[in-house]
Amino acid sequence: MSDLALGFDLLLGAGLLWLAWQALFDTHRFSAVVHFMVFGLVMALAWVRLDALDIALAEAAIGAGVTGALLLAALGRLPAHTGHAPGWRRAQRPLVWAALATGLLATLALAWVAWQLPRPGLAAPVAEALPETGVAHAVTAVLLNLRAWDTLLEITVMLAAVCLVWSLGPALRPYAPATALPGLPALTRLLHPLFLLVPAYLLWRGSHAPGGAFPAGAVLGAGGVLLVLAGAVPWMQEPRHRPLLRLLLVAGVLLFLVVGLVGLLLAGTFLALPGALAGHLILAVEVAAALSIALMLMAFYLYGEPGR
Repeated sequence: MSDLALGFDLLLGAGLLWLAWQALFDTHRFSAVVHFMVFGLVMALAWVRLDALDIALAEAAIGAGVTGALLLAALGRLPAHTGHAPGWRRAQRPLVWAALATGLLATLALAWVAWQLPRPGLAAPVAEALPETGVAHAVTAVLLNLRAWDTLLEITVMLAAVCLVWSLGPALRPYAPATALPGLPALTRLLHPLFLLVPAYLLWRGSHAPGGAFPAGAVLGAGGVLLVLAGAVPWMQEPRHRPLLRLLLVAGVLLFLVVGLVGLLLAGTFLALPGALAGHLILAVEVAAALSIALMLMAFYLYGEPGR
């Protein structure tokens, strides 16, 4: 690694720490949210430096885009900031030090675990099993075949989060983009083709290069959030379409379970994909998972406003 690259990485790490601190402890809510969104963009750049392009795409779409927009939407529904009571900084110091100590201990624990991992790691076993997985990219093979349990649980956790948010309260008040953000509908129409083409490309690319269901679902969900904010998908909040929306939300998990049962019947193990069908089953799961992930990200903006 050259001195220039090392200096850039050190600057990147320092910038992440500063942005994280500002996002957590900035006294102005809007400024804290902006710092959080910039943190997501810089974190995506850090993943690029680590050659994890698929994670970088998901981080940029979810960490900076979808979550940032969700925080801004929540900020718009909070009462006006009236200032802090006297001595609030002094009262928060124990929490700050506890958070710093917990973060440091977690970092040291992860570093110790990484140091204890066997060398040269799992790259050789994954490469050996790759021809039988149905795909040519190691990450996709691990996520949707060799360690498919992890991916199934990740999608299930996202679905549980949607159920939790929806259980908080009734439907959110509709947005008014025509008056608050007059350029948003036009921007949404302009970017809509990109939000369809890019996920399709990422799904196709996932079989042989970084990509797959999660980056595709994240980008598609970011485009869907723009549609929700622009008021372009009113059917999602209509009561008569609610059963269809719920079915689409659980489609990814249901298809994953069906594929797992197919593996149980044909190979004797749950989620064990037969070699002849592995490629087709992985493609079907990726498409369903990407659509479900996108709808889950959109669903956070539809329901769940707590009672006042």
